[in-house]
Amino acid sequence: MASEAEDLEAEAAEQWQLVNTPLGEMWSGRTRYAAAMFFFKRGEMNAETLEVYRICARLDAENPLAIIRARGVGQEWLKRMGYGK
Repeated sequence: MASEAEDLEAEAAEQWQLVNTPLGEMWSGRTRYAAAMFFFKRGEMNAETLEVYRICARLDAENPLAIIRARGVGQEWLKRMGYGK
């Protein structure tokens, strides 16, 4: 039986895959937004960054990372995603 810490780590790994769902796939914007909410609730993403994911939720082909960079919010998130300058 997995420990609680292992369960949380497995959930985080699954959400990481979901927040990285490829652009353009059907429902991918909503999938990324749901995963972003997970990271926001854990304190790993700020509200401004989450808002960009919310805006992009219905835009499957839109890259939220480009918008986050353009708005100048979520610099730590961009680094984590490998989308630094």
